Amino acid sequence: MQTLGAAKEMVNFIKQKYKIRQCRNFKSNTRACLNYHIKRCLAPCIGNVSKEEYRKQIDEIIDLLEGKTNKILKDLENQMKEEAKKLNFEEASYIRDRMIAIQTASQKQKVSNISENNIDVIGIAKSELEVCVEIFFVRGSKMIGREHYFFDNLQNMEDKEIISGFIKQYYMEGVNLPNKIMIREELEDEEALEEWLSKMANHKVIIHSTKKGGKLKFVEMAEKNSKVTLENKEKNQNEILLELKEKLQMEKLPRKIETYDISNISGEYMVAAMCVMEDGVIKKNLSRRFKIKDVFGQDDPKCMEEVITRRLAHSVENEQDKGFGKIPDAIFADGGITQIRAVRKAVDKYGLDIKIFGMVKNDKHQTRALMDEDRNEMQISEKLFNLITLFQDTVHDTAITYHRKLRDKSVIKSDLDNIKGIGEAKKKALLKKFGSVEKIKNASVDEIANVKGINIDLAKKIKESLK
Repeated sequence: MQTLGAAKEMVNFIKQKYKIRQCRNFKSNTRACLNYHIKRCLAPCIGNVSKEEYRKQIDEIIDLLEGKTNKILKDLENQMKEEAKKLNFEEASYIRDRMIAIQTASQKQKVSNISENNIDVIGIAKSELEVCVEIFFVRGSKMIGREHYFFDNLQNMEDKEIISGFIKQYYMEGVNLPNKIMIREELEDEEALEEWLSKMANHKVIIHSTKKGGKLKFVEMAEKNSKVTLENKEKNQNEILLELKEKLQMEKLPRKIETYDISNISGEYMVAAMCVMEDGVIKKNLSRRFKIKDVFGQDDPKCMEEVITRRLAHSVENEQDKGFGKIPDAIFADGGITQIRAVRKAVDKYGLDIKIFGMVKNDKHQTRALMDEDRNEMQISEKLFNLITLFQDTVHDTAITYHRKLRDKSVIKSDLDNIKGIGEAKKKALLKKFGSVEKIKNASVDEIANVKGINIDLAKKIKESLK
């Protein structure tokens, strides 16, 4: 989900015109930050404002987001008069400025041809690669925001099918359902959808297909926005693909790139992760996880070779395997030349023409560069560098999350559970110290007794029980 235009403008407006906290740390402090001193925050962190006063601001922001500007302006006018009576001219001036700003923002949001108070407008645009659905939110005859969504593999569906499916998915939770949903074409299941939406909303919801007039122009505006959004996205994607093609010295566009990462602790719970980038976009739903089967001990390059071999076997030996899809145009290994060579060994087993590169990190474990098989580091644009960094972080997070899951699973159930005197806390302490039950077996009694909560008698008991 991505919020655009009017919504971003409104967020910026709220930050500028309301003295609410914007810091990330919401703990109480002994002194206020810079925002308080430049009059951008009321400093609730130091108790500088009552809960009731701060809540008034929040309620006003909620009303603003819901398009209830008339109510806000009336309340503010009364507040301004009260402050003027008390001779608090600085506060009265601040309220007056806020009123003017709200009136200006409200005017920008005004939708001249729409008289309904509570409607959503849906537009759609298609390309060869994907579909973009844009939705406008109109409340109190004002457009208060818009969002857009991208969908793959729907290009062959009719627009009305896509919109019907989108409505079912988008409004599933029944949150903020409008009185009317405006679209271009009449839906085949329109009556059933209206009944379902009305039941969730506890009020009548109409799906209205517009044929002419101002309402049609508004749907056309949503469609135009979705087209521009789609074109901008694809322009960025094309720029990325063209730069990749040039930098990787490939004859064709690298439409599909896979990256791999290994995760283990001292050779225990060894796993790998695969992430996929298609047409310059990271596809998290195509990520895959592997348990290392044939490598024993900590040998990341051997693990990498095993995983790539197994992955390629899926596509080479079984063309119908939809779990991994087609062979990638390039493979990025999370690491330098050692990992690149391990990938090359796996690729050469099948005689495939796949470009191989390493995503190299610095001493602080931050992405540094893209490296080829001759150890050349490539100069790339900031946009491509950020994408590769995200690609590397994504596969690393996938691998380490899977590793932790397996490790935590072993903590939950192990041979230690059968030893009297070993509870959950001592079991976790032992596994944290040694990494696995196997390593506890190989440890001496004195080493086991060094673990917090384990005395010498219990250490002997653990040693005997694990034989």
